[in-house]
Amino acid sequence: KHHPAYVNNLNVAEEKLAEAQAKGDVNTVISLAPALKFNGGGHINHAIFWQNLSPDGGEPEGDLLAAINKDFGSVDAMRAQLSAATVAVQGSGWGWF
Repeated sequence: KHHPAYVNNLNVAEEKLAEAQAKGDVNTVISLAPALKFNGGGHINHAIFWQNLSPDGGEPEGDLLAAINKDFGSVDAMRAQLSAATVAVQGSGWGWF
């Protein structure tokens, strides 16, 4: 639902950007920056998410688990800290660990 909207809106913004650049319309080029950034970022985040899904899932293990436990105390504590840090961020479901 969200990913196609980001892609569609990015495509529209890129078309407008190409038109504005062809006309030398600097004001429009500048005004498109937020849409390009937001929709481009949303597309990239979703693309990375889809590539990192695993049918087996599971919890961290090995060196990753050891590092999480060392730095955060536990996986649950790491998740709580990550959630707290991202709650006020646009698209707060995306906390990069």
